[in-house]
Amino acid sequence: MSKIISPVIFVGHGSPMTAISDNKYRQTWRALGKKIVKPKAILVISAHWNIDETAVSDIVNPRQIYDFYGFLDELYNIKYAPKGNPELSSRIIKLLAPILEVKINNEWGIDHGSWVPLSSFFPQADIPVLQLSIDYLKSPEMHYKIGAALKPLREEGVLIIGSGDIVHNLTIIKYEENAEPYDWAVEFEAKILKYIDRSEHGPLINYSELSPESKLAIPSPEHYLPLLYILALQDKEEKAKYFVNGIDHGSVSMTSFIIE
Repeated sequence: MSKIISPVIFVGHGSPMTAISDNKYRQTWRALGKKIVKPKAILVISAHWNIDETAVSDIVNPRQIYDFYGFLDELYNIKYAPKGNPELSSRIIKLLAPILEVKINNEWGIDHGSWVPLSSFFPQADIPVLQLSIDYLKSPEMHYKIGAALKPLREEGVLIIGSGDIVHNLTIIKYEENAEPYDWAVEFEAKILKYIDRSEHGPLINYSELSPESKLAIPSPEHYLPLLYILALQDKEEKAKYFVNGIDHGSVSMTSFIIE
């Protein structure tokens, strides 16, 4: 009997407003969630848990975090409260032990990098969710190695999601609806997608050397790094299948894909 391998997903989560908007992104997220075989648990590497250690929580009821400011009250009224998964925390600590120490850190919870897309993928919140922090002290190469070490979870019914944005520059976003993306943003993302399509991960790990647009597209790495975790989980015969394409507000990529 062949093993069932869980897919892995990179989602460009963009603005938290997608959680209350009937836009194309939320519609596509809903449709994808209906197609995915219900996992036993979900592990999210979110751009928004970016600290000085690699960590997981081991609490049963993680808190929902509204880690943004100045949005509509309706957004702060959304409740998404899945259970945690202490058993998965222990499993991750064991898997990563050969390459680094994973700390228990219960100060965080489920941030909007997780609950905004998950509230569309799995609106019932009936699947345990765990986050793995991004250690900003680690190199891109190390983040990729961490992702690769998590690969056994795919055979254990765990859906792994990297939540960030390939292009993420909030200092120069355009606030008007349907704003044209910056040329440099389009050019940079096209280069990234070319290597994703070829399953050539080396240039993506060394993204800062990829092109002159790198500094504009990735002024800080936390939104890009979840991509490396997901690419590291890819098997040789698998290809990325895009379910969202495009750049929002001029400088925030919503491009998302599933590997299965």
